[in-house]
Amino acid sequence: MNILVISDIHGNYPALAAVSQAAAPFDCAHILNCGDSLVYAPFPNETLDWLRRHQAFSIRGNTDDRVIKLLKGKSFKKPSKPEKRIMYTSTAAALTAENQSYLLELKKKKILRLGQAFIGLFHGSPADHEEFLSADTPDKRFKELARETSCEVVLTGHSHSPYHRRAGGVHFINPGSVGRMMDGRPDASFAILRLDNGRIEVDLHRCPYDVEAVVRAICDHQLPPIYGEMFRTGSKRVE
Repeated sequence: MNILVISDIHGNYPALAAVSQAAAPFDCAHILNCGDSLVYAPFPNETLDWLRRHQAFSIRGNTDDRVIKLLKGKSFKKPSKPEKRIMYTSTAAALTAENQSYLLELKKKKILRLGQAFIGLFHGSPADHEEFLSADTPDKRFKELARETSCEVVLTGHSHSPYHRRAGGVHFINPGSVGRMMDGRPDASFAILRLDNGRIEVDLHRCPYDVEAVVRAICDHQLPPIYGEMFRTGSKRVE
């Protein structure tokens, strides 16, 4: 069984479409999404429509949490800068009724049994919704988390750092970010998880996408142009 693992789409539908095409030859039986599906690229409805249409197993991330607060008539303290807050408010305002309902129903974690494996979907980690686990996280931390879960596979996002680590008999996998990689390469990131009679294998992938389509959309929606440069450069911020 092949499974497409994605995370941190951040409203970047052109990148998601490119990942969908790149993953097509693997004939994946399921799609698992570890959250932060929205904010920073202005394609929220296209992104959630795709997840709904493909019946992806999804959870919510911290950017999704803030959009949910806005949909519920609440606010949030951080981010406080106007150029960041508008990325959230514009997303919430753009969502269709169907996608509002879909987002509001998402949970912070999900445990699935696929084949013979129990797979946990978390945004940060099994211990903390916003914990950053990266390729450089010490083995000690992964071993601690392994003792706290009954899953054979733990899928996470949030850090935008692709990795496959094994600790305490648990496979920890982060597919990186579909829509907003921050390692100096804008290419989208995803993983293919293979389950075969108890065997667990993982391949990490990158694929290019139409970055300029995102830059144009940011301009068309009169959103801060700094985000267009972030997508172009594959960076977290532009000085």
